[in-house]
Amino acid sequence: MATTLESLPVELVADVLGELDLASLITVSNLSRRLRAVVSEPSLNPWRRPILRNLLDMSGEYEPALKHLSVRQTIPRHNWVEILTLGKAEYLLFGMTLPNLKESEWEECFRRRFLPGWIKWKKDGTWKEAFLKCAFLLDCDARRRPVRILYRLWHRSHSSCTTDEAWTHYIVLNRNGSANLWDGSSRNYNPLTIFHEIKLQNNLAHLMTHARLVVEFKDVRVIALGVLTKPRSAFSINRNARLLLHPPGITKGEEGLSSSSNSISEGSEESFQPPMEQTASPRNIHGNPKDIYRELTHPLPSRCHARYPFYTPGGEDKRWLGPDELEEGGRQWVGPMLITAQLIGPQTKDTIVDGLPLQDLDLVVGTGRSQYASLSWADLTSIAPWLELTHTITGAGLGH
Repeated sequence: MATTLESLPVELVADVLGELDLASLITVSNLSRRLRAVVSEPSLNPWRRPILRNLLDMSGEYEPALKHLSVRQTIPRHNWVEILTLGKAEYLLFGMTLPNLKESEWEECFRRRFLPGWIKWKKDGTWKEAFLKCAFLLDCDARRRPVRILYRLWHRSHSSCTTDEAWTHYIVLNRNGSANLWDGSSRNYNPLTIFHEIKLQNNLAHLMTHARLVVEFKDVRVIALGVLTKPRSAFSINRNARLLLHPPGITKGEEGLSSSSNSISEGSEESFQPPMEQTASPRNIHGNPKDIYRELTHPLPSRCHARYPFYTPGGEDKRWLGPDELEEGGRQWVGPMLITAQLIGPQTKDTIVDGLPLQDLDLVVGTGRSQYASLSWADLTSIAPWLELTHTITGAGLGH
């Protein structure tokens, strides 16, 4: 007996439709009532796969059919949470028709796309206003007009304008277990210059500054600047600096044996290697790490850090550059560590300096790497809730 479309399970039909591109799926949805019912069913949702293929396309080119997808009633509304979370800012602002969503859906979009500290832009308005209009800000031409937070991000990542955020906040993890929230003028903000001053104050100016990419989101990435060396004693080791990059109990696995572990330590203070028990994590993790940690979803990391805080294969998650308890040839993070948020622009991820990509100077030197956003305590808590800070100080202070 011949198999007909009517005899196939709806789950199988939806699975087949999910392999189509958006334009073909729109055409198929108008061919019969049954097909229209299948594509309209939220629990089946054959739209999700072609939408994600567009949003995660490395070329950044979207299908023309995505532009006016919001006018079609056959598309389950929760697909728009994915689109507004993962879509390019300039495309959402200038290239497509946005849908009408519930207030709870706008809140979900905001929390999945932006850092928690950016909720300050919501003020007393709605979540839609926070995502789209947010506040009245001064543009570069000094004319007062409503500026969407997406436009604010896009504008700052494409220019040197800092009128909407005159002061940039950053966090310093101190060696004694405390942390300070500092700020600097956005117009002259340079984390390398600031960290050099920190090294001078801690007698570390003769050592090289190392930068590591902690986690990357759609519009911003969190970068840590610190000093790697072989310390004279365990007294100078910054344990929270290591915990930020290496959550307790989580390892890279067999791939953790990196070739960089055989590198020679430049500017090392001494060849002394602290005992293993001194470099161990202060928190003992028992059991399966997957039962203790959960993959970060609010905000949602980029594809290169999709499994954060777990290791994400692919070559861009470079938090683990040494085996076991040792960093790169036995070096340790010593002294303070500076954590800052860098806005992602069209040239931010271009490799334009000598050296290894996505680490050290490649993260902070060059075109597209000079725009930064403020980092708050809420942001640090969301990306590293396992840190055990003895004191959190806003501004100057030792935490006594």
